[in-house]
Amino acid sequence: MVMSGSGERVVFILDAPGDESLLTGGTIARLLDDGASVTVLFGTTDAAEADAASVTQARTTLGEPDAGQWRVLSGEPDPVASRATLGSALAETQATAVVTAATDPVLRQAAIDAADDNGVPVFVSSRVFAADGQRVTAIDVSDQLDRKLGALGAYAHRWLVDGRVVRLADGGEVQVSGSESFVRPAPPTRVAHPAEAPTVATRLVSAVVALAAGALFAVLGTVAHQTTVELGSVTVPVGLVLSLIAASTLLVGLRLVVHDRLVVLAAAIGMLATVFLLSLRSTGGSVLVPAGVLGTVWTMAPALVAAVVIAWPRIPARRSNA
Repeated sequence: MVMSGSGERVVFILDAPGDESLLTGGTIARLLDDGASVTVLFGTTDAAEADAASVTQARTTLGEPDAGQWRVLSGEPDPVASRATLGSALAETQATAVVTAATDPVLRQAAIDAADDNGVPVFVSSRVFAADGQRVTAIDVSDQLDRKLGALGAYAHRWLVDGRVVRLADGGEVQVSGSESFVRPAPPTRVAHPAEAPTVATRLVSAVVALAAGALFAVLGTVAHQTTVELGSVTVPVGLVLSLIAASTLLVGLRLVVHDRLVVLAAAIGMLATVFLLSLRSTGGSVLVPAGVLGTVWTMAPALVAAVVIAWPRIPARRSNA
């Protein structure tokens, strides 16, 4: 909850009239003092008409002159309908934050979900929602305490205000302090939907492209694999090493990125077939893959790499803890 002034449009969602003063009255008054727009929504119509005068008195005591900003929702018990109703209200008010102190778990969860649907941060009163490990945000309302107590006094049919003690009708007591605390609930867990399976046409196109890529790497490797560098008395087969690295990178990369053995197989076929064709003696008698250690390794190694990459089992993705 950002006390940044008139740019804030904060929507409070509570069960019934009176709860706004008891649980969030100081925060409402402070936001109004800071020039924010405050909307209060009640999720029940119980005793709404009887509380009309009390709501008016509490609203004006806290500093809200606009009666239209405080209203009762249709109060559907269905979570989906409540979520949709609250979502429409948030969109209508162009809310920048949502605060809820609803004790009804359906209404509270609907408020959280509706805020998430609208991309709005939500704060839940710590008096009605205890989240272990969640960061608590305390709002200093000591300057607004007298107005909060005055608003509480408007609901004489619900409780008796004795100094800073609110004596409830059921015999319980609530101590009114100079701060109100809220928690940010954890965002709802979203189910990651698996990617759509590629169509036959997509797989065939990918296989053709992989076939061509394999053939291209085979041509480049065949031309370069005989290149060596003399380092003193040691002959380093630089060309063969680079050619094998390139061929292996292509096959492994396709398997990791595409996750389709058909595509890797197509690349391997293109590569091995091209190496085989280029190793044959041409009509002029020239040979691109001469007999010897380098030629033998270049002919055999890509086949071994391809076999391992294609046969390697698929590693299941880690489950997200979010």
